[in-house]
Amino acid sequence: MINIEDFAKVEMKAGTILKVEEIEGSEKLLKLIVDLGEETPRIVLSGIRQWYKAEELENKQFLFVANLEPRKMMGQESQGMIMAVDGETRPILLTLESKVVAGSKVR
Repeated sequence: MINIEDFAKVEMKAGTILKVEEIEGSEKLLKLIVDLGEETPRIVLSGIRQWYKAEELENKQFLFVANLEPRKMMGQESQGMIMAVDGETRPILLTLESKVVAGSKVR
């Protein structure tokens, strides 16, 4: 169990995926270029390549963890994490019911 102060440390934001690229040499990773309402879009690497294609993700909004410590994968740095739940056949990405301003915080 965690307390509310610990939970409050996790910064979840709505992000708009601007572009999706495959990572050469990886069968799992996709490179997501994400607008999180900041001056510069972020790169978020996600192991969802076997389930999702670029056209399913680009120009759509999903929830992201924005304050996760950056992590190197396949020689590139991931600057966040897309949120998903386990589905029966694939991860289900957390979407928004309505379009919001990129960077809107979950509260």
